[in-house]
Amino acid sequence: MASKALFSIIPRVKRKEEKEERKRSFLKNGSILLEDLIASCDGKSHPIRCYSAAEIIRATNDFDPSCIIDRVSYHDMCRGILEDRTIIIKRPRNKDRAIRDIIISMQMSTHKNSLKLLGCCLEFDTPALVLENAGKGGLNTYGSLVVDNELLPWKTRLRIAKQLASALTYLHTAFPRPIIHRDVKPTCILLDDDYVPKLSDFSLSITIPPEKLYVEDAVKGTFGHLDPTYIMTHKISEKTDVYSFGVLLLVFLTGQGPIQPRVVGDDEYQFVMERARSHAFEDQFRTIVDPKILEEVGEGEQAQQQLHDFLTMALLCTEDESELRPDMIDVAKKLVEIEKSMFPS
Repeated sequence: MASKALFSIIPRVKRKEEKEERKRSFLKNGSILLEDLIASCDGKSHPIRCYSAAEIIRATNDFDPSCIIDRVSYHDMCRGILEDRTIIIKRPRNKDRAIRDIIISMQMSTHKNSLKLLGCCLEFDTPALVLENAGKGGLNTYGSLVVDNELLPWKTRLRIAKQLASALTYLHTAFPRPIIHRDVKPTCILLDDDYVPKLSDFSLSITIPPEKLYVEDAVKGTFGHLDPTYIMTHKISEKTDVYSFGVLLLVFLTGQGPIQPRVVGDDEYQFVMERARSHAFEDQFRTIVDPKILEEVGEGEQAQQQLHDFLTMALLCTEDESELRPDMIDVAKKLVEIEKSMFPS
């Protein structure tokens, strides 16, 4: 009888311990979040909902593998059903990155081309983000849809580039101090059911301090998209994002990843901007453009000119010296011009 009583007590003790652990995580994560929120929002708050661990576990069927839509070294993303609504739940593996992602996602949620933060859960050891759903899913390294490797039409790629430029301009200019994304790349982009792009993953974002033009920090980001000035000096500015965005433009134009094996040498790689720059002449640039784009736009002189203008803008963004790169707002304006000239309404 005593052994039976003991076995009946063990589950209750375990549940109590789990409950206490979630409470400790909530208090610990909540204090960090509040501190970062005050520092980042300049005293202003953007209300989001705080979900319980039980709600998140129920929404994802205890993080069933079939729910996972993206798994990388620093986070998992999965779809779930919460209050009869499809949502995305992101579980970062680093607490500081999770907190930063929550803070900046919250501030950016008012922009239509940023993945909207619905809330967060502070009861796990590392906070989880609850985000709006993006029906088409994310892009892969080559700028295609992850789900079926679908190649996007040029018109769609151009519209995505234009709208993302708007989101980055907002990130740089809409707040008391410029915020730098620091890891702009295709895999940070999700598309909704109408192929509207949503910028996500602000976990490496950093704010430039008052009366400063840059901030210094250790080099973080994704190989192939990293600004060479940042790599050499550890200085981050708006031009850091401009460089990464220029690489993104080249990925869209070529249909290739940011780095490719060279023709000679198994262990040597070539950056996409190196190849693009060496073929940027009027009689050569077509050799680097994704054949699908050339099929779509045809042989017309105007279409060819606008493709070349797009390439020129991308190469200007990826100049080695940051001073030679345009501001994000000027990139956004140029992309609007290119879109209007190629696809007049």
